[in-house]
Amino acid sequence: MTNEIKTETVESVEKPAKARVDLDAMAAAQQDSGYVGDNSAESAGAKLERKKDYLEGFLAQKPVAPDANGAGGDLQEAIINALKEIYDPEIPVNIYDLGLIYNVEVNEGQAIITMTLTTPHCPVAESMPGEVELRAAAVPGIMDAEVNLVWDPPWSPANMSDEARLELGML
Repeated sequence: MTNEIKTETVESVEKPAKARVDLDAMAAAQQDSGYVGDNSAESAGAKLERKKDYLEGFLAQKPVAPDANGAGGDLQEAIINALKEIYDPEIPVNIYDLGLIYNVEVNEGQAIITMTLTTPHCPVAESMPGEVELRAAAVPGIMDAEVNLVWDPPWSPANMSDEARLELGML
């Protein structure tokens, strides 16, 4: 048993036929098959014309101004900026970019901040939540601040912003 490889030399290859759609033949075939569809007398060209833009009303709407107290509001941004001034004593990155702040919620002058620490045995476990509370309460327009320290989900380096990773040489 021998394995032979045969080769064939070809001068040229025929080009395949281009796909064409005969709308009249398609309509006749649909009619013959009993297809009951759009019975309007609209021509094929009219069907292909651009229809009215259904996004017209949506695009004409003006953006709604964000609530100063809600998510993305001015007070929330001011608190986040204040928290970005607090640096971890062991790592030269602010606690917000380090990913220690999980949530900042503002409701009628009340700020609720959910945060964690890198480990439960962190040397600043006693002082850091107090500092966060003081900085948030110092923002104009905030009457009271509350800090909830959580351990679930645990902090990991994946929580850090790209800026923090770049600063620490991890990017």
